[in-house]
Amino acid sequence: MNAILSITDVSKTYASGVQALKPTSLEISRGEIFALLGPNGAGKTTLISIICGIVKPSSGTIVADGHDIIRDYKRARKKIGLVPQELHTDAFERVIDTVRFSRGLFGMPPNEAHLEKVLRELSLWDKRTAKIMELSGGMKRRVMIAKALAHEPIILFLDEPTAGVDVELRQDMWAMVRRLREQGVTIILTTHYIEEAEEMADRVGVINKGELILVEEKRALMRKMGKKQLTLDLPAPLAAVPEGLSRYNLRLASDGRQLIYSFDANAEQSGIAPLLRQLDEAGIEFKDLHTEQSSLEDIFVSLVRGA
Repeated sequence: MNAILSITDVSKTYASGVQALKPTSLEISRGEIFALLGPNGAGKTTLISIICGIVKPSSGTIVADGHDIIRDYKRARKKIGLVPQELHTDAFERVIDTVRFSRGLFGMPPNEAHLEKVLRELSLWDKRTAKIMELSGGMKRRVMIAKALAHEPIILFLDEPTAGVDVELRQDMWAMVRRLREQGVTIILTTHYIEEAEEMADRVGVINKGELILVEEKRALMRKMGKKQLTLDLPAPLAAVPEGLSRYNLRLASDGRQLIYSFDANAEQSGIAPLLRQLDEAGIEFKDLHTEQSSLEDIFVSLVRGA
């Protein structure tokens, strides 16, 4: 794996004794989209803050594109762009000025063509002379992304980038993420919208109670942990699952009008054919049937509950 970001045994324990992050090791490949999932307080923002130099780690090392983030802070930080969860910017500043300032903050020479490109891609060019306070919440979120991209980073952290924005804006942002990846930018995101991680991410990491409990290629994870369900719609309600069908993993819906059969999506034999024969022999008819597979969100919930 051509790693652009290497995290080795990084942890964080505060003076109060609270361990916000247990020793964590992770490698992020160059050009991938990596989704970091976890409930509130799991340690996602702590890990991102350490990588971006906002929080000092208690132990461990982090190397960004060959630069140690502590020993070679300026060069390492120059490689990284961060879009934080919270909106931090001067309300009275103009859009173009705050983006221009962010570029200069990293010692980058002026490049008005790059800033125009960033603002146009984020549909902010027409708002470039507007004050931040005049913008909607969604537009302010776009400004935060523009600030993060102003110094041309090759690693971009998006911490809940679409929280509180409307569906149209969310779709625009994910289109932008795809374009950035095509340009070679490595993207690490946290999100509450797990369906977005399911659609966008190459790999998924799940963090809970300060511990990285799983890192897996998304498709492999869904193959390995995904379950399928066969739902049979019954013409008349059943009071209970017949005893003769007890060897099958069957569940009766609360109204008795559906039989739900869960099976391993990767098993050689699903067991559906013998189940249907058994239903016929038991005199149980059904008027329709359909299957569905568990989503990344279902897998995430089961992992966190089991941790």
